[in-house]
Amino acid sequence: MTMTVPSDTPPANQTHARPSRRLARQLALQMLFQNEFQDQNPSWQEKFWASQSASPEVQTFTSGIFLGVITNQSEIDRIIRDFAIDWSLKRMPVVDRNILRCSIYELLWEPDIPAMVTINEAVELAKLFADDEARRFVNGLLDHVLRAEPRLAVKRNQIQSRNPATEISEPSSSS
Repeated sequence: MTMTVPSDTPPANQTHARPSRRLARQLALQMLFQNEFQDQNPSWQEKFWASQSASPEVQTFTSGIFLGVITNQSEIDRIIRDFAIDWSLKRMPVVDRNILRCSIYELLWEPDIPAMVTINEAVELAKLFADDEARRFVNGLLDHVLRAEPRLAVKRNQIQSRNPATEISEPSSSS
């Protein structure tokens, strides 16, 4: 069975000039994309890793994101549905949906990764794998999640303490 990867995507193992975490995020996105189409084929992950020349560090970070998304997917998808006004998960392009899943996982379950890093990396993934509209959609939805998700108060405060001019409003009690 052949691997399905979004069209016009450079192979991940040819992006060695990028930081290792960026490569890991790209690979995690590709794995989630594959999982949507080949989750009934248990050998697809072995074939995926056989086609990559990623370092053990990159593989570990990639696997952490992939497994974190899979483990928490129902909650992540609920958050996406809550914030994606007039969009259903099924209507979203598979790439956009999985960029959001990776990023929301990082925002909520990776406390050591600053929120702005996560959002910037999501936008970079959208630039690489999707179009300008997807980039704006991903950026806007993640910004809204960051501003309104109660569990992200610490990450909001980190942004404000680093840049006091940045205004991130706390969610109102009516939201």
